[in-house]
Amino acid sequence: MFSDRTDWKLTRNRLTETLDEVRARGARVLDLTLSNPTRAGLHYDEPRILQSLASPQAMDYDPQPKGLPSARSAVADYYQAEHGIKVNPERVILTTSTSEGYSFVFRLLCNPGDELLVPKPSYPLFEFLADLQDVKLMPYLLIYDHGWQMDFPSLRNAVTKRTRGVIVVHPNNPTGSYVQAQERVALGGFCQEHELALISDEVFLDYAHNEAPQPSFAAHEDVLSFTLSGVSKISALPQMKVAWILTGGPSALAEAAQARLEVIADTYLSINAPIQWATRELLHQRHNIQRQLLGRVLANLAELDRQLARQKTCQRLSVEGGWYAVLRVPVTRTDEELAVDLLRHKSVLVHPGHFYDFPSDGYLVLSLITQQADFAEALQRVLEMNF
Repeated sequence: MFSDRTDWKLTRNRLTETLDEVRARGARVLDLTLSNPTRAGLHYDEPRILQSLASPQAMDYDPQPKGLPSARSAVADYYQAEHGIKVNPERVILTTSTSEGYSFVFRLLCNPGDELLVPKPSYPLFEFLADLQDVKLMPYLLIYDHGWQMDFPSLRNAVTKRTRGVIVVHPNNPTGSYVQAQERVALGGFCQEHELALISDEVFLDYAHNEAPQPSFAAHEDVLSFTLSGVSKISALPQMKVAWILTGGPSALAEAAQARLEVIADTYLSINAPIQWATRELLHQRHNIQRQLLGRVLANLAELDRQLARQKTCQRLSVEGGWYAVLRVPVTRTDEELAVDLLRHKSVLVHPGHFYDFPSDGYLVLSLITQQADFAEALQRVLEMNF
C-alpha cells in the first residue's frame, strides 16, 4: 500500500526508550543534544518580533513564486551587510525551510535514481530528503588530521555518470569545520570537470568561533551553485519558517536554473505573507541573538577545555564554527551503548557519533548552546564515566 521511498525503520531506538525510562522515574535530564534555541534561555526582543508579524499588507494575497520583492531584497541586504556580497534579489527564492530548499534543488537537478555527493560525517536529515525525492546519496569523507579537511580522493571515487551535484555544509554540522580557501578552489575545479552543481548549506555561517566573517559560496560564480540558509539559525528563530535558495554561477546556466526553480516554487507557494513582510525585521534580530549565542558557545567551549585539561582520557576535536563540539572518547563499547549508559546512570543526554555517520565508534556530539551551568555539570558527569 505504501511507497518504497517511505519504507523507513520507524521503531524507537534504544536512546529514546531509555530517555522515557529516565524521565518516568523523575530524574532531571541534562540535555547536551539541545538544538532548539528558543528553549536555550536566550533573550528575544519579543515586542518587535511579534509586531513584525502584524503588517496590514499581509491581508492582501499577492502570489509571488520567488517570494515578495521586499523580502528578497532583505535577504540581499543581509549578504551585502554581513558578507560584502552584492546579491541580485531576482536570484533569491524564498522557501519555508532549508529542507524545502533542498527538495526544490533535488527536483531541479535529479531524475529518479540520480546521485548527489554528500559529506560524511554530516547531518542525518539528508537521507530522508533524498529518499523522498528518489535521489541516491554517495558519501565523500571528511577526514581529521589536526583539523577537518575534505578527502578529494574519496570525492573522485564517488562520482559517476549519474552524479548531478556536490553538497557542502559550511560549516559542517556537527564537525564545525569550514570549507577552506584551497578546498573551495579545488571543489570548483572538480565541479567544472564533471559538470556538477554545487549545493552549499550555510545555516551556521555567521557563527565562526573566531568571530571573523567567513566567505560564502554565494560569491562563487564559476559553477552553477545553490546557497541555502534562513532565519532558523541566522536569527535563532526556527519557528518563523523563512529560508531561501540563492542561485549563482555562469549567467546563462543560473538564469535557466532560476526559471525552473520558479516553476517549482509556483507549484507550492508555501511561504506565507505575514512571514514575508516580517523578513527584514526577523533578519535584523540577528544582531541581538548572535551575540548571545556566540557568547554561550564560546563560554561552553572554554568550560569543555578546562575540564578536559584535568584528565587524559578524552579530547575534543578542532572546531571552527557552529553550535556543536565533537568529543573523542575511548572505544570501550559502541557509541550507542555509551550514550545509553550516560543517560541511564548519569542522566545526561548526548548524541552518539553514529547518528552523524562517523566512520567508527569513539565519538560523542555535544551541544554548545546548552545553558552554561547545565553544560558544566553534564560534562563533569560525562567525564566521570568509567571508559
